[in-house]
Amino acid sequence: MSSLHTLKNVEGSVTEGFRKGRGRGSGNGKTAGKGQKGQGAHAHTKKNGYEGGQTPIARRLPKFGARKTHTGVKIVYAVVNLGRLNAFNDGDVVNAASLIEKNIVKNELDGIKILGKGELTKKLVVEAKAFSASAKAAIEKLGGEAKVIE
Repeated sequence: MSSLHTLKNVEGSVTEGFRKGRGRGSGNGKTAGKGQKGQGAHAHTKKNGYEGGQTPIARRLPKFGARKTHTGVKIVYAVVNLGRLNAFNDGDVVNAASLIEKNIVKNELDGIKILGKGELTKKLVVEAKAFSASAKAAIEKLGGEAKVIE
């Protein structure tokens, strides 16, 4: 059995590096193995992703993921349905801070929007950035107030 310090490479397994383009006498001078003329012989002519005139894979595959719209930044509302507002008492003021406090929303994002799903049974003053038409009608039907804040 041999030790690590006595190991040697098998003959022919390791070759010295070959330097191309170092004169005709080296056996690989002048064109340095690139042949004569043509795309492969010239420096920096193939762009990344070039597939020889075939439509590149980046153009063949479908695009995915989030994209910016041409209109600008999208507004994302924290949505609350009317039925969830029954957690408050009669006459309470419902705003972003009170909704976060009662764990109805985690954070207000770009603002709170009240939607008309569910049934409201209490008279409330609701302050939000946006209301659906049915939600606003339901709040005002019970004598409450739907205030749009900026």
